[in-house]
Amino acid sequence: MTDSIVDVAGLAVGHFTDARRPTGCTVVLVPEGAACGVDVRGAAPGTRETELLSPLNAVEQVHAVLLAGGSAFGLDAAGGVMRWLEERGIGVVVGPARVPIVPAAILFDLWLGDARIRPDAAAGYAACAAAARAMPAQGNVGAGAGASVGKLFGIERAMRGGIGSAAVTVAGITVGALVAVNALGDVIDPASGRPVAGARSADGKSLFGTMDALLRGELPAPFQPGQATTIGVIATDARLTKSQANKVAQMAHDGLARSINPVHTMGDGDTLFALATGAGGREANVTLLGALAAEVTARAVLRAVHAATGLNQPGLPVLPSVSDLA
Repeated sequence: MTDSIVDVAGLAVGHFTDARRPTGCTVVLVPEGAACGVDVRGAAPGTRETELLSPLNAVEQVHAVLLAGGSAFGLDAAGGVMRWLEERGIGVVVGPARVPIVPAAILFDLWLGDARIRPDAAAGYAACAAAARAMPAQGNVGAGAGASVGKLFGIERAMRGGIGSAAVTVAGITVGALVAVNALGDVIDPASGRPVAGARSADGKSLFGTMDALLRGELPAPFQPGQATTIGVIATDARLTKSQANKVAQMAHDGLARSINPVHTMGDGDTLFALATGAGGREANVTLLGALAAEVTARAVLRAVHAATGLNQPGLPVLPSVSDLA
Protein backbone atom coordinates (compact mmCIF):
# COMPACT_ATOMS: atom_id res chain seq x y z
CA MET A 1 0.00 0.00 0.00
CA THR A 2 1.28 3.45 -0.93
CA ASP A 3 -1.13 5.67 1.04
CA SER A 4 -2.05 7.30 -2.27
CA ILE A 5 -4.86 7.14 -4.79
CA VAL A 6 -3.30 4.18 -6.62
CA ASP A 7 -4.20 2.00 -3.63
CA VAL A 8 -7.65 1.99 -5.25
CA ALA A 9 -7.80 -1.00 -7.60
CA GLY A 10 -8.72 -0.35 -11.21
CA LEU A 11 -6.91 2.91 -11.91
CA ALA A 12 -3.51 4.32 -12.84
CA VAL A 13 -2.04 7.82 -12.59
CA GLY A 14 0.30 9.64 -14.96
CA HIS A 15 1.90 13.09 -14.94
CA PHE A 16 3.26 15.28 -17.70
CA THR A 17 5.43 18.19 -16.52
CA ASP A 18 6.47 20.78 -19.08
CA ALA A 19 10.20 21.53 -18.95
CA ARG A 20 9.74 24.99 -20.55
CA ARG A 21 7.84 26.59 -17.68
CA PRO A 22 6.06 25.39 -14.53
CA THR A 23 2.90 23.77 -15.88
CA GLY A 24 1.62 20.32 -16.73
CA CYS A 25 -1.25 17.87 -16.46
CA THR A 26 -2.19 14.72 -14.58
CA VAL A 27 -4.46 11.90 -15.70
CA VAL A 28 -6.31 9.25 -13.72
CA LEU A 29 -6.99 6.37 -16.10
CA VAL A 30 -9.86 3.92 -15.51
CA PRO A 31 -9.78 1.94 -18.78
CA GLU A 32 -12.37 -0.59 -17.59
CA GLY A 33 -14.73 2.30 -16.87
CA ALA A 34 -15.91 3.81 -13.60
CA ALA A 35 -18.98 5.58 -12.27
CA CYS A 36 -18.15 9.25 -11.86
CA GLY A 37 -19.64 12.24 -10.10
CA VAL A 38 -18.52 15.84 -9.76
CA ASP A 39 -19.11 18.79 -7.49
CA VAL A 40 -18.09 22.34 -8.43
CA ARG A 41 -17.92 24.85 -5.57
CA GLY A 42 -15.65 27.63 -6.83
CA ALA A 43 -17.13 30.57 -8.73
CA ALA A 44 -14.65 30.47 -11.63
CA PRO A 45 -14.41 26.86 -12.86
CA GLY A 46 -12.87 25.61 -16.07
CA THR A 47 -14.28 22.18 -16.84
CA ARG A 48 -15.15 19.68 -19.55
CA GLU A 49 -17.88 16.99 -19.64
CA THR A 50 -19.15 17.80 -16.14
CA GLU A 51 -22.76 18.09 -17.31
CA LEU A 52 -22.53 14.51 -18.60
CA LEU A 53 -21.94 13.36 -15.01
CA SER A 54 -25.38 14.46 -13.86
CA PRO A 55 -27.52 11.46 -12.82
CA LEU A 56 -30.13 12.80 -15.25
CA ASN A 57 -27.86 12.18 -18.24
CA ALA A 58 -27.21 9.01 -20.18
CA VAL A 59 -23.54 7.95 -20.03
CA GLU A 60 -22.91 5.82 -16.94
CA GLN A 61 -19.12 5.50 -16.92
CA VAL A 62 -15.99 7.46 -17.71
CA HIS A 63 -12.57 6.21 -18.86
CA ALA A 64 -10.27 8.89 -17.44
CA VAL A 65 -10.27 12.17 -15.54
CA LEU A 66 -7.80 14.92 -16.44
CA LEU A 67 -6.44 17.66 -14.20
CA ALA A 68 -4.42 20.36 -15.96
CA GLY A 69 -2.71 23.71 -15.61
CA GLY A 70 -2.87 26.36 -18.29
CA SER A 71 -6.24 27.84 -17.37
CA ALA A 72 -8.99 27.19 -19.95
CA PHE A 73 -6.34 26.51 -22.62
CA GLY A 74 -5.31 23.41 -20.67
CA LEU A 75 -8.60 21.69 -21.48
CA ASP A 76 -7.02 20.91 -24.87
CA ALA A 77 -5.00 18.19 -23.10
CA ALA A 78 -8.16 16.08 -22.80
CA GLY A 79 -8.03 15.54 -26.57
CA GLY A 80 -4.72 13.73 -26.16
CA VAL A 81 -6.20 11.52 -23.43
CA MET A 82 -9.06 10.65 -25.77
CA ARG A 83 -6.64 9.78 -28.57
CA TRP A 84 -4.60 7.51 -26.29
CA LEU A 85 -7.72 5.68 -25.16
CA GLU A 86 -9.20 5.45 -28.65
CA GLU A 87 -6.00 3.85 -29.98
CA ARG A 88 -6.54 1.09 -27.42
CA GLY A 89 -10.18 0.51 -28.29
CA ILE A 90 -11.48 2.10 -25.09
CA GLY A 91 -14.68 4.13 -25.09
CA VAL A 92 -18.45 4.13 -25.41
CA VAL A 93 -19.68 2.47 -28.60
CA VAL A 94 -21.47 5.12 -30.65
CA GLY A 95 -22.31 3.87 -34.13
CA PRO A 96 -19.05 2.91 -35.87
CA ALA A 97 -16.83 4.60 -33.26
CA ARG A 98 -15.70 4.23 -29.68
CA VAL A 99 -15.81 7.56 -27.85
CA PRO A 100 -13.71 7.79 -24.67
CA ILE A 101 -15.38 9.82 -21.92
CA VAL A 102 -12.82 12.16 -20.30
CA PRO A 103 -14.09 14.79 -17.84
CA ALA A 104 -11.49 17.44 -17.02
CA ALA A 105 -10.82 20.48 -14.86
CA ILE A 106 -8.11 23.13 -15.02
CA LEU A 107 -6.33 25.55 -12.74
CA PHE A 108 -4.71 28.92 -13.39
CA ASP A 109 -0.89 28.86 -13.46
CA LEU A 110 -0.26 31.46 -16.15
CA TRP A 111 1.53 33.69 -13.61
CA LEU A 112 4.71 31.71 -14.15
CA GLY A 113 6.67 32.21 -17.36
CA ASP A 114 5.42 32.39 -20.94
CA ALA A 115 1.62 32.13 -20.75
CA ARG A 116 1.58 30.84 -24.35
CA ILE A 117 3.03 27.56 -23.04
CA ARG A 118 0.27 25.38 -21.61
CA PRO A 119 -0.80 21.73 -21.66
CA ASP A 120 -2.08 20.58 -25.04
CA ALA A 121 -3.18 17.30 -26.61
CA ALA A 122 0.41 16.06 -26.77
CA ALA A 123 0.76 16.72 -23.05
CA GLY A 124 -2.39 14.75 -22.27
CA TYR A 125 -1.17 11.85 -24.42
CA ALA A 126 2.21 11.89 -22.67
CA ALA A 127 0.53 11.79 -19.25
CA CYS A 128 -1.37 8.67 -20.33
CA ALA A 129 1.82 7.04 -21.62
CA ALA A 130 3.42 7.68 -18.21
CA ALA A 131 0.47 6.31 -16.20
CA ALA A 132 1.28 3.54 -13.74
CA ARG A 133 0.04 1.81 -10.63
CA ALA A 134 3.11 3.02 -8.73
CA MET A 135 2.78 5.78 -6.14
CA PRO A 136 2.49 9.04 -8.10
CA ALA A 137 5.04 11.79 -7.61
CA GLN A 138 3.82 14.66 -5.44
CA GLY A 139 4.66 18.33 -5.19
CA ASN A 140 5.45 20.39 -8.29
CA VAL A 141 4.70 17.86 -11.00
CA GLY A 142 1.86 17.40 -13.45
CA ALA A 143 -1.13 19.61 -12.73
CA GLY A 144 0.67 20.89 -9.63
CA ALA A 145 3.79 22.07 -11.44
CA GLY A 146 2.78 25.74 -11.45
CA ALA A 147 0.48 25.75 -8.44
CA SER A 148 0.64 28.47 -5.78
CA VAL A 149 -1.31 29.24 -2.61
CA GLY A 150 -2.05 32.28 -0.47
CA LYS A 151 -2.68 34.74 -3.29
CA LEU A 152 -5.35 36.89 -1.69
CA PHE A 153 -2.77 39.64 -0.97
CA GLY A 154 -1.01 39.28 -4.34
CA ILE A 155 1.13 36.69 -6.10
CA GLU A 156 4.30 38.41 -4.81
CA ARG A 157 3.36 37.30 -1.28
CA ALA A 158 2.20 33.78 -2.19
CA MET A 159 3.87 30.38 -1.67
CA ARG A 160 4.26 27.23 -3.71
CA GLY A 161 1.32 24.85 -4.01
CA GLY A 162 1.46 21.45 -5.67
CA ILE A 163 -0.25 18.10 -6.07
CA GLY A 164 -0.70 15.57 -3.29
CA SER A 165 -2.34 12.23 -2.64
CA ALA A 166 -3.59 10.13 0.28
CA ALA A 167 -5.69 7.01 0.90
CA VAL A 168 -7.37 5.04 3.67
CA THR A 169 -8.86 1.54 3.85
CA VAL A 170 -11.79 0.89 6.20
CA ALA A 171 -13.80 -2.34 6.39
CA GLY A 172 -12.13 -3.59 3.22
CA ILE A 173 -13.01 -0.53 1.14
CA THR A 174 -10.32 1.89 -0.06
CA VAL A 175 -10.82 5.60 -0.69
CA GLY A 176 -8.07 7.77 -2.15
CA ALA A 177 -7.61 11.37 -3.23
CA LEU A 178 -5.36 13.21 -5.66
CA VAL A 179 -5.54 17.01 -5.31
CA ALA A 180 -3.80 19.84 -7.19
CA VAL A 181 -3.69 22.73 -4.71
CA ASN A 182 -3.65 26.19 -6.28
CA ALA A 183 -5.79 28.07 -3.79
CA LEU A 184 -6.41 31.76 -3.32
CA GLY A 185 -6.52 31.07 0.43
CA ASP A 186 -4.05 29.58 2.91
CA VAL A 187 -3.50 25.87 3.48
CA ILE A 188 -4.48 25.03 7.07
CA ASP A 189 -3.51 22.09 9.27
CA PRO A 190 -6.92 20.78 10.45
CA ALA A 191 -5.34 19.40 13.63
CA SER A 192 -4.12 22.79 14.85
CA GLY A 193 -6.18 25.23 12.80
CA ARG A 194 -2.99 27.11 11.93
CA PRO A 195 -1.71 28.04 8.44
CA VAL A 196 0.93 25.77 6.93
CA ALA A 197 1.40 27.62 3.64
CA GLY A 198 -0.16 30.76 2.24
CA ALA A 199 0.11 34.52 2.19
CA ARG A 200 3.38 35.86 3.61
CA SER A 201 4.17 38.97 5.59
CA ALA A 202 5.34 42.10 3.76
CA ASP A 203 9.00 41.10 4.25
CA GLY A 204 8.23 37.62 2.89
CA LYS A 205 9.82 35.82 5.83
CA SER A 206 6.81 34.45 7.68
CA LEU A 207 3.21 33.42 7.23
CA PHE A 208 0.75 36.28 7.34
CA GLY A 209 -2.45 34.44 8.27
CA THR A 210 -4.99 35.45 5.65
CA MET A 211 -8.11 35.06 7.80
CA ASP A 212 -6.55 36.85 10.76
CA ALA A 213 -5.61 39.70 8.43
CA LEU A 214 -9.12 39.91 6.98
CA LEU A 215 -10.61 39.97 10.48
CA ARG A 216 -8.29 42.86 11.35
CA GLY A 217 -9.78 44.75 8.44
CA GLU A 218 -6.91 44.38 5.97
CA LEU A 219 -8.31 44.32 2.45
CA PRO A 220 -7.21 41.80 -0.20
CA ALA A 221 -5.43 42.81 -3.37
CA PRO A 222 -7.55 43.31 -6.49
CA PHE A 223 -7.90 40.09 -8.45
CA GLN A 224 -9.85 38.70 -11.36
CA PRO A 225 -12.01 35.57 -11.22
CA GLY A 226 -10.26 32.37 -12.23
CA GLN A 227 -6.75 33.18 -10.99
CA ALA A 228 -6.56 30.27 -8.55
CA THR A 229 -8.48 26.93 -8.18
CA THR A 230 -8.00 23.61 -6.38
CA ILE A 231 -9.01 20.54 -8.39
CA GLY A 232 -8.91 16.85 -7.59
CA VAL A 233 -10.08 13.28 -7.98
CA ILE A 234 -11.52 11.10 -5.23
CA ALA A 235 -11.60 7.37 -5.99
CA THR A 236 -12.92 4.22 -4.34
CA ASP A 237 -12.93 0.53 -5.18
CA ALA A 238 -16.54 0.24 -3.94
CA ARG A 239 -19.50 -0.05 -6.27
CA LEU A 240 -21.47 3.18 -6.62
CA THR A 241 -24.14 4.53 -8.91
CA LYS A 242 -23.51 7.82 -10.68
CA SER A 243 -25.88 9.52 -8.24
CA GLN A 244 -23.96 8.15 -5.26
CA ALA A 245 -20.63 9.21 -6.80
CA ASN A 246 -21.96 12.75 -7.06
CA LYS A 247 -22.80 12.71 -3.36
CA VAL A 248 -19.29 11.51 -2.48
CA ALA A 249 -17.79 14.33 -4.56
CA GLN A 250 -20.01 16.80 -2.70
CA MET A 251 -18.96 15.52 0.73
CA ALA A 252 -15.28 15.48 -0.28
CA HIS A 253 -15.36 19.29 -0.48
CA ASP A 254 -15.56 19.27 3.31
CA GLY A 255 -11.91 18.22 3.17
CA LEU A 256 -11.08 21.38 1.24
CA ALA A 257 -12.99 23.45 3.77
CA ARG A 258 -10.92 21.94 6.60
CA SER A 259 -7.58 22.47 4.90
CA ILE A 260 -7.96 25.71 2.87
CA ASN A 261 -9.18 29.06 4.21
CA PRO A 262 -10.83 30.91 2.55
CA VAL A 263 -12.01 28.37 -0.02
CA HIS A 264 -14.63 28.27 -2.81
CA THR A 265 -14.08 31.96 -3.50
CA MET A 266 -14.94 34.12 -6.49
CA GLY A 267 -11.36 33.66 -7.69
CA ASP A 268 -11.29 29.86 -7.36
CA GLY A 269 -12.92 27.24 -9.57
CA ASP A 270 -12.71 24.44 -7.00
CA THR A 271 -13.84 21.17 -8.57
CA LEU A 272 -13.71 17.59 -7.26
CA PHE A 273 -14.53 14.42 -9.21
CA ALA A 274 -15.42 11.11 -7.55
CA LEU A 275 -14.67 7.79 -9.28
CA ALA A 276 -15.98 4.37 -8.26
CA THR A 277 -14.13 1.55 -10.00
CA GLY A 278 -16.09 -1.23 -8.27
CA ALA A 279 -12.93 -3.35 -8.42
CA GLY A 280 -13.25 -4.29 -4.74
CA GLY A 281 -16.64 -5.84 -5.45
CA ARG A 282 -18.28 -4.37 -2.34
CA GLU A 283 -21.32 -2.21 -1.81
CA ALA A 284 -20.66 0.73 0.47
CA ASN A 285 -22.38 3.10 2.84
CA VAL A 286 -22.32 6.44 1.00
CA THR A 287 -22.19 8.43 4.22
CA LEU A 288 -19.09 6.50 5.29
CA LEU A 289 -17.48 6.93 1.88
CA GLY A 290 -18.18 10.65 1.88
CA ALA A 291 -16.67 11.06 5.32
CA LEU A 292 -13.55 9.14 4.27
CA ALA A 293 -13.37 11.17 1.05
CA ALA A 294 -13.28 14.42 3.04
CA GLU A 295 -10.54 13.01 5.27
CA VAL A 296 -8.23 11.90 2.44
CA THR A 297 -8.87 15.14 0.57
CA ALA A 298 -7.63 17.19 3.52
CA ARG A 299 -4.59 14.93 3.90
CA ALA A 300 -3.80 15.22 0.17
CA VAL A 301 -3.93 19.03 0.37
CA LEU A 302 -1.37 19.04 3.19
CA ARG A 303 0.89 16.61 1.37
CA ALA A 304 0.79 18.76 -1.75
CA VAL A 305 2.32 21.77 -0.03
CA HIS A 306 4.75 19.74 2.10
CA ALA A 307 6.09 18.05 -1.04
CA ALA A 308 6.44 21.34 -2.95
CA THR A 309 9.82 22.91 -3.68
CA GLY A 310 10.51 26.64 -3.68
CA LEU A 311 10.54 28.63 -6.91
CA ASN A 312 13.23 31.28 -7.31
CA GLN A 313 14.04 31.74 -10.99
CA PRO A 314 14.82 34.90 -12.96
CA GLY A 315 11.72 36.52 -14.39
CA LEU A 316 9.30 34.48 -12.23
CA PRO A 317 7.59 35.31 -8.93
CA VAL A 318 9.52 34.11 -5.88
CA LEU A 319 7.41 31.38 -4.29
CA PRO A 320 8.99 29.74 -1.24
CA SER A 321 7.90 26.30 -0.07
CA VAL A 322 6.90 25.17 3.40
CA SER A 323 10.43 23.87 3.99
CA ASP A 324 11.93 27.19 2.87
CA LEU A 325 10.05 29.12 5.54
CA ALA A 326 10.71 26.48 8.18
